[in-house]
Amino acid sequence: MKKIEDMSFEEAVKLLDDTVKKLEKGEGTLSESLQLFTDGVKLSSRCNKLLDEAELKISALIADSGSETGMKEVPFGGEKED
Repeated sequence: MKKIEDMSFEEAVKLLDDTVKKLEKGEGTLSESLQLFTDGVKLSSRCNKLLDEAELKISALIADSGSETGMKEVPFGGEKED
């Protein structure tokens, strides 16, 4: 299996989804469930890191070309600008 830190966003999300489904079944031992949970936390962190990087790239692109394209940066998450 590919290392989590080398996975693309799509790969990490797919594996995270599979991991959650296995945990929801509740069929594994306590040890197996703890390992799945640990893997899930790592996968979630990987996804968040990749999303944060994408947000930074988008913000930089908008900042670099904002006046030329007429685009305005809008914060993620429904936050309102002051």
